[in-house]
Amino acid sequence: MNDASKPLTRGCILVVDDQRNMRATTALLLRSEGYTVLEAATGEDALTTLSNNGVDLMLTDLKMEPMDGLTLLKKALEVAPRLQVIMMTAFGSIETAVQAMREGAFDYVTKPFKDGELRYRVDRALERAQLQATVDLLTGEFNERHGLSALVGRSQAMRDLTSRLTRVAQSDATVLVQGESGTGKELVARAVHAHSRRKDKPFVPVNCAAISETLLESELFGHAKGAFTGAVRARRGLVEEADGGTLFIDEVTETTPAFQSKLLRTLQEGEVRRVGESTSTKVDVRIVAATNRDIELEVREKRFRQDLYYRLNVVTLRVPPLRERLEDVPELAEHFLKRANARSPNPKRLSEAAVGHLMGYSFPGNVRELENLMEQAAALAEGVELLPEDFPLRPNARVEASGPVGSPQVSSLDTGMRMPTLAEAVEEAERRAIAQALERHGVDLGRVAEELSVSSTTLWRKMKRLNLRPSGTDHRD
Repeated sequence: MNDASKPLTRGCILVVDDQRNMRATTALLLRSEGYTVLEAATGEDALTTLSNNGVDLMLTDLKMEPMDGLTLLKKALEVAPRLQVIMMTAFGSIETAVQAMREGAFDYVTKPFKDGELRYRVDRALERAQLQATVDLLTGEFNERHGLSALVGRSQAMRDLTSRLTRVAQSDATVLVQGESGTGKELVARAVHAHSRRKDKPFVPVNCAAISETLLESELFGHAKGAFTGAVRARRGLVEEADGGTLFIDEVTETTPAFQSKLLRTLQEGEVRRVGESTSTKVDVRIVAATNRDIELEVREKRFRQDLYYRLNVVTLRVPPLRERLEDVPELAEHFLKRANARSPNPKRLSEAAVGHLMGYSFPGNVRELENLMEQAAALAEGVELLPEDFPLRPNARVEASGPVGSPQVSSLDTGMRMPTLAEAVEEAERRAIAQALERHGVDLGRVAEELSVSSTTLWRKMKRLNLRPSGTDHRD
């Protein structure tokens, strides 16, 4: 049974049987196949072994004392929810098999084993364990990369966005993501998917601006064989690929009215018709669309169908431009630098002067521009510490550190005056956040403190230090 091409260790298996000879024979058979095998004579011993070892598969006898195999199965899955279990019994009845499978067993085998049967069932169970581990890994990576943790920033604008996003994600409502280029609209769409009930199904993105008009319909809806020159075989479209999951339609306002009509039908009827076919296919797809244009203006100018707009605009998520949340720049910069350092043999760090330099900039290209700046600086800077001169910024795109909240102006930084320190930049970010909250809530400092996630005492101290008062109150000392 041995094969020299097989690895020495192919998985860890726990054999549980109160009959010593049967347990030893089964373990010997599996070890000869290159598996790591542990043994337990009782259910209690098996649970202890599961708690202390990384077991991939448990083979347990059904008839044991004092804990039988079905009881062990239930308790084992509580200890190790991803454990694969095969029940072994000499009483091979359909009723027992059905009950074991209902309780979570992967498979069922009768004793004595037929030649090759145990090996076949064990291989199948371990393949499933490996597949489950891969799915868990990919799901974890997806959530880490595209979940809320990927939406970096603690500004009020980002807190509002993430709060609204988590609420809408739980439903199947169509979402329209609006924001300037480079703000991270696809990241928001992926976060919606990652926090929805569809998270284990496909997330399929399509950028309408990147596909020619003649190909977009085929790309999205698929085509029949011979539907057009070059269609040598039938092909499913992206809508069908996303069945059960989420379809992200980026730059939806770049489409033609004819295409918009077909997209509307898909939204209304929940079905798709391939190019060249006369029948439709039912699909279960959640639509998240995005645009960087003023879509209401597009509707008024008759460039975008009003009925499709209403279908898409069930829930709107507005992604703020970076200039409206400059207090997030230090955290974003560190985030992008950490990612760049992971790919570089010469990691860099940010200086306080560089952070102040970046916070005095309005970022016309938004988060994407900051990401590019950090990657460029990490790759080209000669020193270990990144300095202001390592970040070439566009002229006339500075903001006045002491100007009105959220108002971009030409800064004195461009005239050669001193750049703000990190402490000054952080103080100004605090001033903006508190001032905006005070504008919204006035004298209700309890709500202001709750919105900013600080205690009332901390809020009072910061307001006193920054000389801030609720709107409408007397500003005299």
